[in-house]
Amino acid sequence: MRKYKLLLLLLLCSLHFVFTQNTRVVENSFETATTVHQKIKIFPNPAKNVVNILNLKNSPKATIKISDLSGNVLINHQWAIRKNALSIPIPNLNAGIYLIRIESENQQVQKKFLKQ
Repeated sequence: MRKYKLLLLLLLCSLHFVFTQNTRVVENSFETATTVHQKIKIFPNPAKNVVNILNLKNSPKATIKISDLSGNVLINHQWAIRKNALSIPIPNLNAGIYLIRIESENQQVQKKFLKQ
């Protein structure tokens, strides 16, 4: 019986090692992909009246959607992205956690932010 417990433990350790190695490969390939482009930054976070987003790709027409965590779209606008940045006014949002999604022909970005 002790042999079987040892074999089971060895099998579980091996599976854990394989899983963590595969996870690291996925994470590293994602990091490599994102290091080619600068990381998207959102600030201030938490925000009061405006959310700024940096390191976007310029676009003459981008769709910006802000939704609550239930998926209800509260803001849906189209803006041009210039100088790789956006400033989005949010004074009418209640305090809480929101998702912002930016879609253009060059990119799709989704980030969370907190409204105070």
